[in-house]
Amino acid sequence: MKNTIVAVLVLLIVAVGGWVASKGGAYNGGEHGKVIADIGNKTNAKSVVEKEKDDRQKENDELSALRDKAGNAGAFEVSQAYKSKCASCHGVNGSGFQNGKPMMGPKLFGQTSDVIFKKLLDFKSGRKENVVMKGLLLHLEEADLKTFADEIGEFPARAAAAAAKE
Repeated sequence: MKNTIVAVLVLLIVAVGGWVASKGGAYNGGEHGKVIADIGNKTNAKSVVEKEKDDRQKENDELSALRDKAGNAGAFEVSQAYKSKCASCHGVNGSGFQNGKPMMGPKLFGQTSDVIFKKLLDFKSGRKENVVMKGLLLHLEEADLKTFADEIGEFPARAAAAAAKE
């Protein structure tokens, strides 16, 4: 009797194994199984790496173009440092808007350089929590923060001067 039960169980296990094997990719490694199969084909593996590098380079080029466009669209000149660190979230002129749409960062235009400097110090030290701001300010010195604050504090005067020229 025991031998009969063992034989039935062995047949059942073999049948289930055959059924699983017949189902294909999802039961044999899924997407990972396909990647492993592609590794055997060296030309395909090489092209995947090259494609990832090309995609990354394309994204970097697009981001650079957007930053340049953001920096050149304002009514007054801003520094390259402001364009690269601040304009993508706060707008080219610190208004918090670009092309009539609100941006991720709040309005900076009209705030004094002292207020901006204190806020930058708070973000850098962690007293104010914002992962993006902390990451941007992490490796900057206080002198750099003061330069940013002074530039942003000058925005109303720069805007008035640009408007007077027109």
